[in-house]
Amino acid sequence: FVQLLEEELEEFNNFFSLRRRKEYIIRLKELRDRIGKSKDSKEKMMSIRKEIVDLHGEMVLLENYSALNYTGLVKILKKYDKRTGDLMRLPYIQKVLQQPFYTTDLLYKLIKESEAMLDCFFESVAADATTESDESSSVHQAEHKFMESLHMKSTIAALRVLKEIRSKSSTVSVFSLPPLQLNGLDKIPLLEQEAK
Repeated sequence: FVQLLEEELEEFNNFFSLRRRKEYIIRLKELRDRIGKSKDSKEKMMSIRKEIVDLHGEMVLLENYSALNYTGLVKILKKYDKRTGDLMRLPYIQKVLQQPFYTTDLLYKLIKESEAMLDCFFESVAADATTESDESSSVHQAEHKFMESLHMKSTIAALRVLKEIRSKSSTVSVFSLPPLQLNGLDKIPLLEQEAK
Protein backbone atom coordinates (compact mmCIF):
# COMPACT_ATOMS: atom_id res chain seq x y z
CA PHE A 1 0.00 0.00 0.00
CA VAL A 2 2.78 2.43 0.93
CA GLN A 3 4.63 1.53 -2.27
CA LEU A 4 1.53 2.46 -4.32
CA LEU A 5 1.16 5.73 -2.43
CA GLU A 6 4.80 6.58 -3.06
CA GLU A 7 4.37 5.91 -6.79
CA GLU A 8 1.29 8.14 -6.92
CA LEU A 9 3.07 10.87 -4.97
CA GLU A 10 5.96 10.74 -7.43
CA GLU A 11 3.48 10.99 -10.32
CA PHE A 12 1.80 14.04 -8.73
CA ASN A 13 5.16 15.72 -8.25
CA ASN A 14 6.32 14.93 -11.79
CA PHE A 15 3.16 16.48 -13.20
CA PHE A 16 3.50 19.53 -10.94
CA SER A 17 7.19 19.86 -11.75
CA LEU A 18 9.37 22.87 -11.16
CA ARG A 19 10.03 22.83 -14.90
CA ARG A 20 6.32 23.45 -15.56
CA ARG A 21 6.22 26.35 -13.10
CA LYS A 22 9.40 27.85 -14.61
CA GLU A 23 7.75 27.55 -18.02
CA TYR A 24 4.81 29.60 -16.71
CA ILE A 25 7.19 32.29 -15.43
CA ILE A 26 8.93 32.45 -18.81
CA ARG A 27 5.65 32.56 -20.74
CA LEU A 28 4.31 35.39 -18.55
CA LYS A 29 7.52 37.38 -19.03
CA GLU A 30 7.42 36.82 -22.81
CA LEU A 31 3.79 37.96 -22.90
CA ARG A 32 4.65 41.07 -20.89
CA ASP A 33 7.49 41.86 -23.32
CA ARG A 34 5.25 41.29 -26.35
CA ILE A 35 2.63 43.66 -24.91
CA GLY A 36 5.18 46.47 -24.90
CA LYS A 37 6.16 45.78 -28.52
CA SER A 38 2.60 45.29 -29.84
CA LYS A 39 0.69 48.24 -28.42
CA ASP A 40 0.08 49.66 -31.92
CA SER A 41 -1.45 46.47 -33.37
CA LYS A 42 -4.98 45.52 -32.29
CA GLU A 43 -4.65 42.04 -33.84
CA LYS A 44 -1.45 41.30 -31.96
CA MET A 45 -2.98 42.61 -28.73
CA MET A 46 -6.03 40.35 -29.18
CA SER A 47 -3.71 37.40 -29.78
CA ILE A 48 -1.70 38.21 -26.65
CA ARG A 49 -4.90 38.61 -24.64
CA LYS A 50 -6.04 35.15 -25.77
CA GLU A 51 -2.67 33.66 -24.80
CA ILE A 52 -2.91 35.23 -21.33
CA VAL A 53 -6.42 33.79 -20.89
CA ASP A 54 -5.16 30.36 -21.98
CA LEU A 55 -2.15 30.53 -19.65
CA HIS A 56 -4.35 31.66 -16.77
CA GLY A 57 -6.65 28.70 -17.40
CA GLU A 58 -3.73 26.25 -17.42
CA MET A 59 -2.41 27.60 -14.13
CA VAL A 60 -5.83 27.51 -12.46
CA LEU A 61 -6.27 23.90 -13.59
CA LEU A 62 -2.85 23.02 -12.16
CA GLU A 63 -3.82 24.64 -8.86
CA ASN A 64 -7.05 22.60 -8.87
CA TYR A 65 -4.99 19.48 -9.64
CA SER A 66 -2.94 20.08 -6.51
CA ALA A 67 -5.97 20.55 -4.25
CA LEU A 68 -7.79 17.57 -5.75
CA ASN A 69 -4.82 15.24 -5.31
CA TYR A 70 -4.25 16.37 -1.74
CA THR A 71 -7.92 15.83 -0.90
CA GLY A 72 -7.84 12.40 -2.53
CA LEU A 73 -4.76 11.33 -0.57
CA VAL A 74 -6.31 12.46 2.71
CA LYS A 75 -9.48 10.49 1.99
CA ILE A 76 -7.57 7.37 0.94
CA LEU A 77 -5.42 7.47 4.08
CA LYS A 78 -8.43 8.10 6.30
CA LYS A 79 -10.22 5.09 4.84
CA TYR A 80 -7.07 2.97 5.15
CA ASP A 81 -6.66 3.90 8.83
CA LYS A 82 -10.32 3.19 9.49
CA ARG A 83 -10.27 -0.24 7.83
CA THR A 84 -6.92 -1.44 9.15
CA GLY A 85 -6.82 0.26 12.54
CA ASP A 86 -3.41 1.57 11.56
CA LEU A 87 -2.46 5.20 12.24
CA MET A 88 -0.64 5.97 9.04
CA ARG A 89 -2.48 9.15 8.05
CA LEU A 90 -0.78 11.68 10.35
CA PRO A 91 2.86 10.85 9.53
CA TYR A 92 2.17 10.38 5.83
CA ILE A 93 0.24 13.64 5.45
CA GLN A 94 3.10 15.47 7.18
CA LYS A 95 5.32 14.11 4.43
CA VAL A 96 2.78 15.12 1.75
CA LEU A 97 2.71 18.71 3.05
CA GLN A 98 6.39 19.01 2.09
CA GLN A 99 5.88 17.77 -1.48
CA PRO A 100 6.24 20.06 -4.51
CA PHE A 101 2.70 19.37 -5.75
CA TYR A 102 1.29 20.74 -2.48
CA THR A 103 3.29 23.98 -2.43
CA THR A 104 1.28 26.29 -4.69
CA ASP A 105 2.48 29.70 -3.45
CA LEU A 106 4.42 30.47 -6.64
CA LEU A 107 1.57 29.24 -8.80
CA TYR A 108 -0.91 31.39 -6.88
CA LYS A 109 1.33 34.44 -7.40
CA LEU A 110 1.56 33.72 -11.14
CA ILE A 111 -2.22 33.35 -11.40
CA LYS A 112 -2.72 36.70 -9.69
CA GLU A 113 -0.14 38.28 -11.99
CA SER A 114 -1.91 36.98 -15.10
CA GLU A 115 -5.24 38.23 -13.73
CA ALA A 116 -3.71 41.68 -13.22
CA MET A 117 -2.44 41.63 -16.82
CA LEU A 118 -5.92 40.72 -18.05
CA ASP A 119 -7.50 43.46 -15.97
CA CYS A 120 -5.14 45.99 -17.57
CA PHE A 121 -6.05 44.63 -21.00
CA PHE A 122 -9.77 44.94 -20.42
CA GLU A 123 -9.38 48.49 -19.12
CA SER A 124 -7.21 49.54 -22.08
CA VAL A 125 -9.59 47.98 -24.61
CA ALA A 126 -12.51 49.85 -23.08
CA ALA A 127 -10.55 53.12 -23.24
CA ASP A 128 -9.44 52.47 -26.83
CA ALA A 129 -12.98 51.67 -27.92
CA THR A 130 -14.17 55.16 -27.00
CA THR A 131 -11.59 56.81 -29.28
CA GLU A 132 -11.99 54.59 -32.39
CA SER A 133 -14.39 55.01 -35.31
CA ASP A 134 -17.83 53.40 -34.91
CA GLU A 135 -17.29 50.57 -37.43
CA SER A 136 -13.93 49.29 -36.22
CA SER A 137 -14.92 50.07 -32.66
CA SER A 138 -17.89 47.71 -32.79
CA VAL A 139 -15.68 44.87 -34.09
CA HIS A 140 -13.12 45.41 -31.32
CA GLN A 141 -15.85 45.75 -28.71
CA ALA A 142 -17.33 42.42 -29.87
CA GLU A 143 -13.90 40.77 -29.64
CA HIS A 144 -13.38 42.35 -26.24
CA LYS A 145 -16.78 41.12 -25.01
CA PHE A 146 -15.97 37.62 -26.25
CA MET A 147 -12.59 37.56 -24.48
CA GLU A 148 -14.08 39.02 -21.32
CA SER A 149 -16.83 36.37 -21.45
CA LEU A 150 -14.30 33.58 -22.01
CA HIS A 151 -12.18 34.82 -19.11
CA MET A 152 -15.29 35.07 -16.91
CA LYS A 153 -16.47 31.55 -17.81
CA SER A 154 -13.03 30.07 -17.10
CA THR A 155 -12.81 31.84 -13.78
CA ILE A 156 -16.33 30.80 -12.74
CA ALA A 157 -15.63 27.17 -13.65
CA ALA A 158 -12.40 27.20 -11.65
CA LEU A 159 -14.12 28.83 -8.66
CA ARG A 160 -16.86 26.20 -8.72
CA VAL A 161 -14.33 23.38 -8.67
CA LEU A 162 -12.32 25.02 -5.90
CA LYS A 163 -15.48 25.70 -3.90
CA GLU A 164 -16.53 22.05 -4.21
CA ILE A 165 -13.08 20.76 -3.28
CA ARG A 166 -12.77 23.16 -0.37
CA SER A 167 -16.33 22.82 0.95
CA LYS A 168 -16.71 21.85 4.57
CA SER A 169 -15.82 18.23 5.16
CA SER A 170 -18.23 15.95 6.96
CA THR A 171 -15.36 14.92 9.19
CA VAL A 172 -13.17 17.93 9.78
CA SER A 173 -9.59 17.28 10.83
CA VAL A 174 -6.25 19.06 10.77
CA PHE A 175 -5.73 17.65 7.26
CA SER A 176 -8.86 19.18 5.79
CA LEU A 177 -8.40 22.10 3.47
CA PRO A 178 -10.17 25.15 4.89
CA PRO A 179 -13.45 26.06 3.18
CA LEU A 180 -13.02 28.52 0.34
CA GLN A 181 -13.98 31.97 1.59
CA LEU A 182 -14.75 34.14 -1.40
CA ASN A 183 -17.09 37.08 -1.40
CA GLY A 184 -19.52 37.12 -4.28
CA LEU A 185 -19.81 33.38 -4.94
CA ASP A 186 -23.55 33.75 -4.34
CA LYS A 187 -23.62 35.99 -7.42
CA ILE A 188 -22.25 33.30 -9.75
CA PRO A 189 -25.60 32.70 -11.54
CA LEU A 190 -25.76 36.43 -12.35
CA LEU A 191 -22.15 36.44 -13.52
CA GLU A 192 -22.82 33.42 -15.75
CA GLN A 193 -25.74 35.19 -17.39
CA GLU A 194 -23.56 38.22 -18.00
CA ALA A 195 -20.81 36.00 -19.46
CA LYS A 196 -23.21 34.45 -22.00
